[in-house]
Amino acid sequence: MKWKLAAVVATLSLGACGTEPVPVPTESTAPALPDLPVVGEEVTIVALGDSLFAGYGVEPGQSYPARLEAALRGRGINARMVNAGVSGDTTSGGLQRVDFVLDGLKAPPALVVISLGGNDMLRGLPPAETLANLDKILAKLAERKIPVVLLGMLSAPNWGEEHAKAFNAIYPKLAKKYGATLVPFFLQPVIGKPELIQPDRIHPTARGLEEMVAATLDTVAGALPKPTAPPAPR
Repeated sequence: MKWKLAAVVATLSLGACGTEPVPVPTESTAPALPDLPVVGEEVTIVALGDSLFAGYGVEPGQSYPARLEAALRGRGINARMVNAGVSGDTTSGGLQRVDFVLDGLKAPPALVVISLGGNDMLRGLPPAETLANLDKILAKLAERKIPVVLLGMLSAPNWGEEHAKAFNAIYPKLAKKYGATLVPFFLQPVIGKPELIQPDRIHPTARGLEEMVAATLDTVAGALPKPTAPPAPR
């Protein structure tokens, strides 16, 4: 029952946002925590996703990518997020713009975090189509040798067991195929906690997004390529 409830919330959270024009990805301005030193070269992370990344209903500095950047920098990681979140986006939209996002950077990112597929489910798109689009996105990233964190979603129970079986298998299947790091269900931290959902009963509040950051911080940090050690002195 817990997973079914989670799927309902996932459907509502992603689907109620209107489709918006594709913006140029922006770097967040979240400040580093002043009492913890940030070390090393800057690490660029791209957040490719929908309203959960775009920061629907919260201030720009409160979006998931912005707060994730702050949390990573609070750990001393010199992270810089590029927010490529678009409210209402589908996997098809993500596929159409992934090259644009990557080609617009000065250098390849160290990591891409993906949250796509929930709007496909709401719109009743075939799971096979969602699978194919995500597969192509991950193939493009694999070709560029860019590591991925894949934030999973679940099928809503009203679509039935057959849909759930096909849709829920997408994320673990692709994570295994491409060696991506998997978060099974991105919205799990706000399930059953209405105080972490906005008054529209749809999107996470700023505090809800903080909880989602806290739940995924270790995973994202662990997926970052390890820095190359300097040569030993002779």
